[in-house]
Amino acid sequence: MDSKKLTLSNGAPYYEHQDSQTVGPRGPVLLQDFILQENLAHFVRERIPERIVHAKGSGAYGTFTVTHDISQYTKAKLFSKVGNSCRMFARFSTVGGEKGSADTARDPRGFALKFYTEDGNWDLVGNNTPVFFIKDAKKFPDFIHTQKRVPKTNLKSATMMWDFWSLNPESLHQVLILMSDRGTPYGFRHMHGFGSHTFSMINDQNERVWVKFHFKTKQGVKNFTDAEAVKMAGENPDFAQEDLCDAIENGNFPKWTLYIQVMTEEQAKDFRWNPFDVTKVWFHDDFPLIEVGEMELNEVPVNYFAHVEQSVFSPSSLINGISFSPDKMLQGRLFSYPDAHRYRVGVNAHQLEVNRCPFAVNNYQRDGYMADSSHYQDKPNYHPNSFDDIKADPAYQGYEYELDSAHVASYNRNDNDSDHYTQPGLLYSKAMNAEDRNNLVQNIVGSMKGISGPKKDEIINRQLCHFFRANIELGMKVASQLNVNIDANMMNHSK
Repeated sequence: MDSKKLTLSNGAPYYEHQDSQTVGPRGPVLLQDFILQENLAHFVRERIPERIVHAKGSGAYGTFTVTHDISQYTKAKLFSKVGNSCRMFARFSTVGGEKGSADTARDPRGFALKFYTEDGNWDLVGNNTPVFFIKDAKKFPDFIHTQKRVPKTNLKSATMMWDFWSLNPESLHQVLILMSDRGTPYGFRHMHGFGSHTFSMINDQNERVWVKFHFKTKQGVKNFTDAEAVKMAGENPDFAQEDLCDAIENGNFPKWTLYIQVMTEEQAKDFRWNPFDVTKVWFHDDFPLIEVGEMELNEVPVNYFAHVEQSVFSPSSLINGISFSPDKMLQGRLFSYPDAHRYRVGVNAHQLEVNRCPFAVNNYQRDGYMADSSHYQDKPNYHPNSFDDIKADPAYQGYEYELDSAHVASYNRNDNDSDHYTQPGLLYSKAMNAEDRNNLVQNIVGSMKGISGPKKDEIINRQLCHFFRANIELGMKVASQLNVNIDANMMNHSK
């Protein structure tokens, strides 16, 4: 087998890679050693800005296969018949930590999926929880700041976390999930995934339904306890990455089953809560899971940076037959995610291998950093024109609908939607067993003991009121272990 020549980036072979050019054996290094310059200059530019959230992640390629017919709900070609399949890419991640943080930190987990379909790439960018902390994207920067570091000390702060949560009771549902053992999953293979938001599906009769996406792990749900997660963070902070790679390399391909929940537009009008509120779930008894297909991950990317770090996902990457909803958080993400990618990876991020649609991309976007013209070459960069063969297909015309109101205002997100306690209370009393409830309380207490400063009592008491409103037992257990005396005023707040 012939060996390959060592070359510069322009393809020119060179020999001396180990020693710089100097004046004499101990003299100064010469500026003319352009090989040294190229290697150093590239080296200091090897990193791109890390993600503001979801910085620490793992990824893998795989296959999605349709196993059940849902063509009555959507005209998406992927779901047009049983047996259809497509290649896909998945990226799992923690949310609040930096790129070098521990995989086992108490945190939600990102569950981002890219399906390479014949109608374009479809991104389903969710989490391992069916709800989120806030219901309006305007609040997102403030929320994330509380999960990061204090400006003065550059340290994480339980005080600012609980201060924000106590001032935003809509967070309670997600807080209880986070503080349970589900907040420390055993790697990525043993957790469910959710689209979280409400999306829509449109069928070939131009009929729309609202949907939620659920990916159920076939490996079984498995979580660390808090003590186990802390211990593993010290022993192997890359535990989830190693677990995923080892499983795939050993042929133990992880699988998830995709289900959807479907709500008609008529049912949405009569739903007890706002069906587009991402802090709420749809009960399975009312909107049962409908099986759709199976996702299998079977290929570790050959280069982490090129595929996992440079992968980009956006809820705005939708395909014909799947669309958005009035969910305020989702609407904000439709802008924010692609904007983040343009900043972090570049305006031509979609041309990179991991992000590229493998079928066809025909548009009039040109130039910018890292532009690759191999596809469009000298084709016109304007529309309409007399020279190319690109035609807009009316089959892909967008869904048209009437809005309920023409009045523009900054509506209070909690008007007629201020029940922040029923679903968290049911999560505690119905969905959790005795061990789950005990671990939840211990994890809450352990975290809230970190609250400090002159507002400590105010923050603790405010948060306890939320716990009492969700479930009296939960409030009493947390209060007693924080050595807080329960007064009548706090109990009245719980009613």
